[in-house]
Amino acid sequence: MKFWRSTGVILGICILLSACAPTVQVAVPNEPITINLNVKIEHEILVKVDKEIDDLFTENSDLF
Repeated sequence: MKFWRSTGVILGICILLSACAPTVQVAVPNEPITINLNVKIEHEILVKVDKEIDDLFTENSDLF
């Protein structure tokens, strides 16, 4: 009788532990992922264009 009682307790603990096991779900979002980036590219582009224009003016000084 004592064996069955301890077996029942162990089974009960196993069932409770298996019911409380954490689960991890990975799901695809319904909406697309939006990434907002603020990058200052304009400043770099202006510097390159200014330098190219300066080089062009120095090479062709009689352009204007």
